[in-house]
Amino acid sequence: MKSIVKICSIALLLAFFSNNLLAQKYGHVNTGNLLVLIPATKAADEKLKAIQDSLVADGQARAKKVQEEYMAFAKLYQEGNVPPAEAQKKQAEFEAKEKELAALEDAIAATIAKKRDELLGPILDKLEKAINDVGKEGGYTMIFDTSIFNALLFAADSGDVEPLVKAKLGI
Repeated sequence: MKSIVKICSIALLLAFFSNNLLAQKYGHVNTGNLLVLIPATKAADEKLKAIQDSLVADGQARAKKVQEEYMAFAKLYQEGNVPPAEAQKKQAEFEAKEKELAALEDAIAATIAKKRDELLGPILDKLEKAINDVGKEGGYTMIFDTSIFNALLFAADSGDVEPLVKAKLGI
C-alpha cells in the first residue's frame, strides 16, 4: 500500500513539473533590426558621424602638418644642410610629435566611444524596457536576441516578439 502511495506521489510530481515545463513560453527578437527602426537611432548616428568626422579631420590636419615638416627636414638633411647634432635633436622632436599623434588618435577613439554611449544609451534603455514589458505582459519565460551570431539555432515564427516590441516603441 505504501509503495502505491509513493508511486502516485511521484507520478503527481512528475505531472506537475512536466506541465510547468510545457507551460514555459520562449520568444525571440532581433534587436539589431529594431534598433535601426527607432527614429532616434538615425539622429544619433548622424550626430556621432559629424563629431567623428570633425575629430578625424583635425587629427589628419595635424598629421599632415607633421609629415610636411618632416619632409622639409629630410630634404635639408639629404642636401647636407643640417649638422649632425641638429639632426639628432630634430629626430627626437619628430618622435615626440609621433607619440603626440598616437595619443591624439587614442583620445579621439575614446571621445567617440563615450559620445556613442551617451547618444545610444537612452535608446538602448528604451529598447530593453520595451522587450522586458513584452516579456512580462506576454508571459514569456525567456526572449532570445537573434541578432547575435550563433546565439540561437532555432526559433519558431510564432515566438517572434518583434511586432509586440515595435508596438511598445511606437514604430
